[in-house]
Amino acid sequence: MRTIKNLERLERLHSLIEQEKTGSPTELAERLHISVRLLYHLIEQLRDYHAPILYDRSRKTYFYDDDFHLNVEINVSVISRDETTHIFGGSYWMPERLNSDDSWNKRPKFRQNALTASFLQ
Repeated sequence: MRTIKNLERLERLHSLIEQEKTGSPTELAERLHISVRLLYHLIEQLRDYHAPILYDRSRKTYFYDDDFHLNVEINVSVISRDETTHIFGGSYWMPERLNSDDSWNKRPKFRQNALTASFLQ
C-alpha cells in the first residue's frame, strides 16, 4: 500500500506544480499532509523521471521549466492461483508449507522484486 500512497502523492504534487500553485515548501508539505523532508524526497523522485522542476522564490511556487507529463494509473485485479502461475511463469509465486506432512498452503506468497516495485518510464 505504500507504493499506491506514494503514487497518489506524486500525482497530487505534479498537479499543483503544473498549476504553479504550490506555495513555499513548508506550505506545500502542509497542504499534502506530509513532512517537508518527504516533500523533498517526492520532488527528487519526479526529477529522477526528468521532471524539470524549479522554484521561484518571488512567486513562492514550484513550476516546470519545460513540458512534463505524468500519467499515473493504478489497476487492481483479483485473479486465481492458476492464472497467477501462468502469468508469472511460476517464478514469483511460491507456495509455503503448512506443516511437515508436505501439504501446501493454497494461498500463494508474493515475492516482490525491484521490477515489480519500480515505475515504468
